[in-house]
Amino acid sequence: MRRLPLWVSFIGLFALALLYVPLIGVVIQSFNASRLGLDWKGFTLKWYEQLWANEVIHEAAWNTLVIATVSTVISTVLGTALALAFSRFPWKRRAMTTADNVLYLPVVTPEIVMAAALVVMFSLLRHVHAMFDFGLPAVIIGHVTFQISFVTLTVRSRLSGLPANLDEAACDLYSGGWNLFRRVTLPLIMPGITAGALLAFILSLDDFVITYFTAGPQLMTLPVYIYGSQRRGITPEIHALSTVMLLCTVVLVFVAMRFLQDRKGKAAS
Repeated sequence: MRRLPLWVSFIGLFALALLYVPLIGVVIQSFNASRLGLDWKGFTLKWYEQLWANEVIHEAAWNTLVIATVSTVISTVLGTALALAFSRFPWKRRAMTTADNVLYLPVVTPEIVMAAALVVMFSLLRHVHAMFDFGLPAVIIGHVTFQISFVTLTVRSRLSGLPANLDEAACDLYSGGWNLFRRVTLPLIMPGITAGALLAFILSLDDFVITYFTAGPQLMTLPVYIYGSQRRGITPEIHALSTVMLLCTVVLVFVAMRFLQDRKGKAAS
């Protein structure tokens, strides 16, 4: 087996260091007794105790979870339906090309541009209904607008790996309509749906730009709170909060990976 050149290994290690060393530093500083964090003054858990007692952070965390959960459910349902429409129904070539461009647009568009467009849209529509006023509903709608594309692309890639004549074989066995979807299609694309939902949830969890532009003055989320705290100076509580968010993300990814592995094992058996 051919070994990689030394310089390739060095670049790989350097890239990993750029990714993980700052995260490790944040975790270490969250246990540092020094409030300024310039030097190590001993191990402590008081920053986590202050974090637990901070009611503002509790409210921001609850808002973040509500937004991420609701927007993920909506985008997963709509994104899965859109992926099925792309893969299971005939499209003219020009119509498919146009639909693909529209689908990829939220992925490649700079987030600041999407946020500004949403502000204009909500400013026009909030006179029609209170749902479009800046606040929780507006943030959820804003998150769904970019989450749908990621879910659709993930589920669509899963559908493209399935046999083209699978539906016909199921219909030959007297399975059709909702029964075909529930017993054949849905179990096979569930890993893609789970991966898409997980990606949408994580993107919503740490989104700042769209949330900041559409939240209004009353709604606070964790990314917005961290940004406001950073402007006043980073405190050890922010390190503790970042560590908790990192831990939750790692646990979420681990559980999702175990779920996907179990699904693959059952499908193989």
